[in-house]
Parts: sequence; C-alpha cells; structure tokens
Amino acid sequence: MAVCLLPGTEVAFEKEVECEHTLGFFPNRKLGEKVARFRQVNKEQPHVHHDALEFPDGTIVLLTRLSQGQQATVLQLPTAPRTAEEAEEQKRVGVVA
Repeated sequence: MAVCLLPGTEVAFEKEVECEHTLGFFPNRKLGEKVARFRQVNKEQPHVHHDALEFPDGTIVLLTRLSQGQQATVLQLPTAPRTAEEAEEQKRVGVVA
C-alpha cells in the first residue's frame, strides 16, 4: 500500500477500523472508531515506519498494523500552516530505501 497524504488529513472508514493485535498470534481487534487523522510519528528515527492514524480517543496506530481490505475516504485536507510549528508538523519524512 502506498500512502500520499499530508499530515493532518482527516479520513473516514466504511466500517469500524480493524488492526492487528500487538502480539501477532491474537485475532485482529476493532478500535471502535471510523474516523482518524493521518500523521507521522517517530520522525527522528530514519529506519522505522512513520505513517500512522490518530483516532479521536488519542490512540495512534501505524498504517502497517491496519488489517487488509479496509477502505477510507478523505474528509478534509489540512489547512495551510500558519506557524513554523504547524509547518514542521506537516513536513513529511522522506522514504528510506
């Protein structure tokens, strides 16, 4: 899966979001949420996954942990940054090969 979203983009899923359990041998778990905001985490660590979803309850899930086959629609793109802090938050981390 390739994701080309700006941090801050809001998305809505067709159904309740499912992700893999942190211990891989347990069944997938439903998060009880259908909307989320795209963001990047661990930007200072170059060799880890950065793309994640933040849910209204504060839960953050890496995209790589989402169960396959889920579909989402973009609800809203982020506004143009007004401060240096907002600009830094929207700055995407480059892909490390």
